[in-house]
Amino acid sequence: MPCFAHSLEGFPPDKWQPLEEHLASVAEKAAGFAAGFSSREWGLVAGRLHDLGKVHPDFQAYLFRENGLDSSEFDGEATGGRINHSGCGAVFALDNCQPSRSIIGRTIAYLIAGHHAGLPDWHGGRDSLSQRLEAEKPVFEGIRDKVSEFAGVLPLDLRPPDFAGQCRNGEPMAFHLWVRMVFSCLVDADFLDTEAFMDSKKASSRLVFPTLAELKPRFDLALEAMMVQARARSPEKNINRIRAGILADCRKAALEEPGMFTLTVPTGGGKTLSGTAFALDHAVRHGKKRIVYVIPYTSIIEQTADVLRGFLGATNVVEHHSNIAPERERETPGLSLATENWDAPVIVTTNVQFFESLYAAKPGRCRKLHNLVNSVVILDEAQLLPPKWLFPCTEALNRLVSDYRVTVVLSTATQPALDRYLERPPREIIPNPSSLFGELQRTSIRFPENLDRQTDWPTLAAELQKHQQVLCIVNRRRDCFDLWKAMPEDTIHLSALMCGQHRSNVIATIKARLETGDAVRVISTQLVEAGVDMDFPVVYRALAGLDSINQAAGRCNREGRLDRPGMVHVFIPPEGKLPDLLRKGRDTTRELCAAPEFAPADPEIFRSYFQLFYSSVNDLGETWLRDNLVKNVNHEGHVQFRTAGGEFRLIDEYSVPIVVSYGNNEKLIERLRFGGPTREIMRALQRFTVTVPGPTADHLLTQSFIEKLHDRILVQVDTTLYRENLGLDLHREAYSPEDLCI
Repeated sequence: MPCFAHSLEGFPPDKWQPLEEHLASVAEKAAGFAAGFSSREWGLVAGRLHDLGKVHPDFQAYLFRENGLDSSEFDGEATGGRINHSGCGAVFALDNCQPSRSIIGRTIAYLIAGHHAGLPDWHGGRDSLSQRLEAEKPVFEGIRDKVSEFAGVLPLDLRPPDFAGQCRNGEPMAFHLWVRMVFSCLVDADFLDTEAFMDSKKASSRLVFPTLAELKPRFDLALEAMMVQARARSPEKNINRIRAGILADCRKAALEEPGMFTLTVPTGGGKTLSGTAFALDHAVRHGKKRIVYVIPYTSIIEQTADVLRGFLGATNVVEHHSNIAPERERETPGLSLATENWDAPVIVTTNVQFFESLYAAKPGRCRKLHNLVNSVVILDEAQLLPPKWLFPCTEALNRLVSDYRVTVVLSTATQPALDRYLERPPREIIPNPSSLFGELQRTSIRFPENLDRQTDWPTLAAELQKHQQVLCIVNRRRDCFDLWKAMPEDTIHLSALMCGQHRSNVIATIKARLETGDAVRVISTQLVEAGVDMDFPVVYRALAGLDSINQAAGRCNREGRLDRPGMVHVFIPPEGKLPDLLRKGRDTTRELCAAPEFAPADPEIFRSYFQLFYSSVNDLGETWLRDNLVKNVNHEGHVQFRTAGGEFRLIDEYSVPIVVSYGNNEKLIERLRFGGPTREIMRALQRFTVTVPGPTADHLLTQSFIEKLHDRILVQVDTTLYRENLGLDLHREAYSPEDLCI
């Protein structure tokens, strides 16, 4: 009787997938993926061993019983117990390695034991690898004589590639990511082979994408056409010449060898398209497989994706984030499938998805990692790397560049001071950023003479009302509400208390009014500062980090339409409690302002700003990385993968989403209520959620403003809680929570 890996409901065993076929296919796929980083044999071994436990009679009997078939032929060998089939291959690997090379066996054991539940910790309870290996030994002994034929001739005397054991100051910094990369190869190969057998319709929906070399001519033609149109519309505009120069610099730099680059371009300089031109030219010259755009906020990711789709084609750009429109998934299901493993030429994703995957333990999160190998990664708004995790984030970038042939571009107008954390200094694409900033200087940033003198909201509101078109950006949601209340009724409020669909609609309204010259006054939190293309003649900004102030300035005279510099007024808001990092950024700006040579728009000032800012942060994540993923690796291979994956969260505030009533979405909410949280419903409702701190959600639940559906999904029930002009009304007199920040 053959052993089977998978059964098919309604089909006899002769139509099931033989175990040998599955092991061989997964091994071949995993080996092919891992060959891209000198780890082919590791992928082969992991693939051959990952489902070895399915040889056990208990598992075979389980398949027969689940399909309503007689399993009595296994009665003599089966115990009737439930088999965790992922453990036997792990025990086999360790059992077949010399004690002196136990780290090899442990590495394979991590991969195999984790291919369903996720990479385990070495120690820490019964789910740890050390405990599981002991618990699975009796199971393995029951099939020891059966497994040799499935294991085949395996090169168990393996050696990791040289870079995986690379040490810096005696510490093996590269090992944990290499294990994840091999794990990624295994789980993606397993998913794909299982899908091909179990769900051929889904497998056939996966798209075959063009290469970057095939996409480049299309992009170049579209970009040239756009530039010709821009020159024809405004032949006298200096900005067209400047943007053409930036593009030329990017194309020239693309010829350089792969590695780490910075792209320092002022807001409005066209760095999205110029950066894409660099990435395409560089990829074609050096044989790179894909371009990955990494963007800090979901609120701006759709804008970038739309731009790229216009130049590269709608079916060649894959968005991977929580706010993707469900109708787009229905139109092109192949794009949705490509989010599972990033097997597409252009990926647009978030900082959260990108960096948390690099430190993840779960198969679904890790699956995509091997497709980062030999790619170009553009880190947009690089200054927004979270300080708490700065060291792990930059260390991941170091490893991608050094070990996996990735070219990384740090793209921003306000470059952070990362030299201390990068193994090699990045190369700047723009030959003279200071000169470029001078050419593109379209604003004048004015600080108050007295940085201790606060401006109250009524006084500021009176000042704002002198302008027909004005944007005012504040630090906190509460400040946004209080200032908005002091303004005339037609003033627009914009904050993250509005759901994504609401914000998109409001931003579209603002842009339309700006374009037609109508009066428009906007009070906003800092969500408009990264990637939201607005062009106001006057901007007011509450004192904050210098990078935020300059990002705010990027919403002023963006297109250079004024015959004078646009005015950016920095003001001191009424005192309020700021989160620690916002407060430290503000205080760092105060310190720099005291210097006589202070020039807030000079790109060189940001090095000083970020050096001071980072030095004020108590912990940049270095201790965390060493404790969990580095210190016990040498000779032992003891890594806390699961702990690290659970703790590494770029957004670490305890916050929860609330589904709100907006834009006639009642039918969607009713489908959720009575039909349950299907994937389609939850994706559709994602654009109608507002995230709030956990204690705030608890209070709203206690007061019956919201309810909990299906034990976990919070939904608005009080019809007055969400307002068209405000969003989620957390500042009503009946309920005024403590200061809320964006």
